[in-house]
Amino acid sequence: MANYSNKYLEHLSGVKAHTIRIWEQRYHIIEPQRTVTNIRTYNDADLRKLLNVSLLNDHGYKISRIAQLTPDELHQEVKKVTNITDDTDKQFAALTLAMLELNEEHFEKLLANSVLRMGFEKTMTNIIFPFMERIGYLWITGAINPAHEHFVSNMVRQKLIVAIDGQLVSHSSADDTFLLFGPEGELHEIGLLFMCYLIRARNMKVLYLGTNMPFADIVAIHKRHKNKYMVCYVTTTPAGDALQQYINVLARSFPESEIWLAGGQFSKQHFHFGSNVQLLQNLQQAHAKLDTLCAVAAR
Repeated sequence: MANYSNKYLEHLSGVKAHTIRIWEQRYHIIEPQRTVTNIRTYNDADLRKLLNVSLLNDHGYKISRIAQLTPDELHQEVKKVTNITDDTDKQFAALTLAMLELNEEHFEKLLANSVLRMGFEKTMTNIIFPFMERIGYLWITGAINPAHEHFVSNMVRQKLIVAIDGQLVSHSSADDTFLLFGPEGELHEIGLLFMCYLIRARNMKVLYLGTNMPFADIVAIHKRHKNKYMVCYVTTTPAGDALQQYINVLARSFPESEIWLAGGQFSKQHFHFGSNVQLLQNLQQAHAKLDTLCAVAAR
């Protein structure tokens, strides 16, 4: 069971530290343990309850009323309000609860509601990817284990595959094709799948290789298809100097292609890029670049 400081609980729950203390002292919403030096510490159950309380409070429930609810009543009230959640912070809290409880039905319903309200692309950009970044904080503090991460990743991956399969793309054989891949050793696929969705949604061709691609295979495929655009997504592997070497090899091996790089590894240090290599620092840049290509093609 994880232990959190007051400040970490604030970061994970979105509730200000001084508000947490007031809720403790006046309403006994949660009752922290204390170290031998009298420092408050909180556990997983405290985090779950605080997320529940925060959701209800955001929907107009008074803290005095929430404090009187039994655990079962609290859970039932949260189920009611999360079906109508539309604020981003509330959505994050609801998704976090569903993840911590490994509640597939609840997680599925939250995603479906969001897609109905704002569409699939905005749900992924504004909700899912920021939420998955928050999962990183929960991982660091020990609040979740690999089962939680796999639960979320597989749910999102399934949604992406269904969305990609459901796209109707009409293009001519002369259209330029995007070659999408992850380096050998890279196993995280969600970012690459979403890039595939974004490109296909703009009626452009994609040759999707997936992750963990040996470099020799990429060279062989590119030699045959002469892809004008190449998209490489790196979440974990390679890293550091090995990633810089990989960038250099990409630039030299495909001088006539425009290479787009994306993924979390590129935010961890400064890299040097060749003239044919561009870094997409965030999803907004990816959207803008693809929309520009669409506008040019339409002229």
